[in-house]
Amino acid sequence: MESAGQGSFLASFLPLVVLFAIFYFLVIRPQQQQVKKHKEMIDGLTKGDKIVTNGGLIVEVVKVEEDFFKVKLNDNVEVRLDKESVLRKQDEA
Repeated sequence: MESAGQGSFLASFLPLVVLFAIFYFLVIRPQQQQVKKHKEMIDGLTKGDKIVTNGGLIVEVVKVEEDFFKVKLNDNVEVRLDKESVLRKQDEA
């Protein structure tokens, strides 16, 4: 009788394991890879790179600081931008 109860437990637990595996490979893992790629992009930014902010502004990096970038909006205006506000690097094309 004990082995029948054990089999029943495994049979009821197996769909949860399969569901978690599917969820992991379709949602969690791709999101972790995207976050890692974005962090590497931010860490690789240097003076002169053009970036797009979360607000949609296209700015040029003037100086890289620990938590901020000093960016140039135009020839006369330079501001500090939080690194978390960077959406992506502007394509040169």
